[in-house]
Amino acid sequence: MLLSCFEPIEDKRARVLILGSMPGKVSLATKQYYAHPHNAFWPIVSELLGFKKDAPYALRVLALKNARIALWDVLQSCMREGSLDTDIQASSEKANDFELFFQTHPDIRHVFFNGSKAENCFKRHVLKNLKSFSLSYVRLPSTSPAHASRSYAQKLEIWRRELRFHC
Repeated sequence: MLLSCFEPIEDKRARVLILGSMPGKVSLATKQYYAHPHNAFWPIVSELLGFKKDAPYALRVLALKNARIALWDVLQSCMREGSLDTDIQASSEKANDFELFFQTHPDIRHVFFNGSKAENCFKRHVLKNLKSFSLSYVRLPSTSPAHASRSYAQKLEIWRRELRFHC
């Protein structure tokens, strides 16, 4: 099945960009980033930014914007059955236009990948075209419930450590 990502959550003042790979089935159905109830993204970000993890989606989005954090996915579209990154057909991957995104968000200096699939797709499809941008890149542990090799507490600590100077 051909899937397409959402528009980014962004603000022209953003300093940080967090990238996933492609929204899962629950997120696509609800049209909300990280909507799966067991995904740790919103609980982690709510602890880091000081809002309730079960706040209405619009308030969570506003909290990201106020913290100057943009959120998007590396892939604009891909073929995938189900929600797992491992099910994405590599030959179908089409990346978003990051050249334009970084031109229109000149304050972004730090890119954080929510897991290895996002990082690998970015390196494969995007990085070679970003010669004129001075950006730092850090892979964070995936917040997906499919990645249970680290506990919530471990993920939270790594996210806190990496993001603390940038938000």
